[in-house]
Amino acid sequence: MKHKKDLWQILAVLVVLVTFFLILFYADNKYETPPPYGKSGRINIDEQDIIHNNLIFLIDGWLLTDGRVTDKPTYIGEFSNLQRRDWLLSPHGKASYRLTICYAGKPVVVSVNFPQLSSTYSISLNGMQLASGKGNGCITFLMTPGEHVLLVETVSKIGYYSGMYFPPALGAAEAISQVENIQGLAYALAFLLPLALAVFTLFLWRTGGSISRCFGLMCCCYALYMSRYFIFLFSMQVVPYWFIIQSMALYGLCFCVVRLTVLASGVDGGRAWKWVRGVLLVLPSILIILSLLIPLIPWAVFAHGRVTDLYYIFTFCCAVYFTERGLMVKNWESRYVLVGGTVFGAGLVHNLLFSNHFEPIRFFWQFEWCGLLLVVLFGAMMVYRSRRILRENDELTNHLEEQVKKRTQEVTLLLEERKAFFSDMAHDLKAPVFATQSFIEAIRRSGVGVDTELCGYLDQAEARQWEMARRLQGLSAINALDKIEEERVRVSILELLSELYAVYHGEAQVQSVYFTVNPPAQDAFVTAQPQKLNILFENLIYNALRATPPEGSITVSANLGNGKIYVTVADTGCGIPKNELPLVFKRFYVGENNRESGTGLGLYIVHSIVNEFGGTIHVDSKVGEGTKFVIEFPATD
Repeated sequence: MKHKKDLWQILAVLVVLVTFFLILFYADNKYETPPPYGKSGRINIDEQDIIHNNLIFLIDGWLLTDGRVTDKPTYIGEFSNLQRRDWLLSPHGKASYRLTICYAGKPVVVSVNFPQLSSTYSISLNGMQLASGKGNGCITFLMTPGEHVLLVETVSKIGYYSGMYFPPALGAAEAISQVENIQGLAYALAFLLPLALAVFTLFLWRTGGSISRCFGLMCCCYALYMSRYFIFLFSMQVVPYWFIIQSMALYGLCFCVVRLTVLASGVDGGRAWKWVRGVLLVLPSILIILSLLIPLIPWAVFAHGRVTDLYYIFTFCCAVYFTERGLMVKNWESRYVLVGGTVFGAGLVHNLLFSNHFEPIRFFWQFEWCGLLLVVLFGAMMVYRSRRILRENDELTNHLEEQVKKRTQEVTLLLEERKAFFSDMAHDLKAPVFATQSFIEAIRRSGVGVDTELCGYLDQAEARQWEMARRLQGLSAINALDKIEEERVRVSILELLSELYAVYHGEAQVQSVYFTVNPPAQDAFVTAQPQKLNILFENLIYNALRATPPEGSITVSANLGNGKIYVTVADTGCGIPKNELPLVFKRFYVGENNRESGTGLGLYIVHSIVNEFGGTIHVDSKVGEGTKFVIEFPATD
């Protein structure tokens, strides 16, 4: 059932992601925009294409000229560099892209935006240079009826991008400005949000451990990766070398995601992670070396692309593997690991399959969306983790004094009851016990007629005397229970279990026993006397503590159904022999394992209290495996 639930959760996340990516593909994709389209070096535009803030993406119809070809028809995005898939040729050099814009309509001021030109560029219109530099380029001019020759010249020497790889957009100046503002705001949020979360984790580095540090590093890597928008927008000096910085940020992001999955899955330090960590560090080193060798060795750019794909595939497999390991742990972080692994895997797959078929108009690439979702997802996990730690610390700090006081009062009361009990027993049994013992000793000292048979009788008399004292001790306990005259009230099961955990958790820890409470999904009430309920569970839990060895466990759980409340007390102790199970609730019955210390009244008192409140109790046990008591109470509205 658990695996089916996880599978449905994965499928649900995938359906949401695929639906979202499909919406992006058709609603925010330059390659899916309507005509006009260019062809054979020309594109025809009329006035209707410009008005209503429409954007025209100049993808098709360009004529490429470089050292090998002249006026070769191409579309922007077809090739990432001038090598054009011939890995024996250099990917760098000079290139020019020419497109003739044929306009029919009234004169209008338009802008053409050229994003992420990593090469040195020069943009001319009708033979007049209008812009040059590195990074983003933009020209604005008055488009009059007729032909306008747009020429983009590029020169590149380093990097795995060269020429013009990202389609430019043409439209009214207001439309271009509006799209730039939306995209700038989106990238600003995607840049600042991870940085804010990284600063947030600084306060958790001491308490949060490796998970907090790894999450902070992931946020920094994602913020660095998303800052590329502003690097190209402001044409910073690092533009020609930004491909190395951006790649390192991406490798760091992938490493941190896998690392977070490992930490949350509880396999940190395992052999699998050590091997994966080595590969995740070696492959990026190879990729960086290949990036630096691209200007010197032509095939280095081809090798870089194939090794990058291998890195993505390997990272995806690692995310899937450790996500599955995280589900086996079944801790509270496993749900975040499951969703995070699914999102991360979907992002890598889309990055591999749609790298040359999608470019956003206003927002991000699919992989960048997945990265942002991962940051938000793991950020939610860190917030929840921090709240949980703070809540536990608050409970420990604020309620420790109350718990100590309460426990002290209970111990004091118990000691006083024991003191009164032993006082009464000493008073009531002093005369008969000493008299009987004196007679026995006198007979043995005299030696008159004391043979083997008589010695046996004397031993039996002493045994009977101890049995009488034990039973009187038990009767005193029953009398004390009968003196409880408090009124019955509605007792909350959630509060009862919480109190049991607060009272017995510490004592179980002292004995190295794991004490766990599993409350029901919703609260329920039973009508009872709280003091007698405490005695009931005190007997059951103390019996379990005596029977459970160190490193064992005791679990108190509650479930609801058919107007009943089922409370279970289970341990992993020595167990009860099968032949003793029908006798455990009988008065004064002492099992074989409790001959020396048992009074035979603990479970009898438990059974009496349960019956008094209209419930039933059942026991199931196996020697060497443990014992389970199931109490059934009628629920109160």
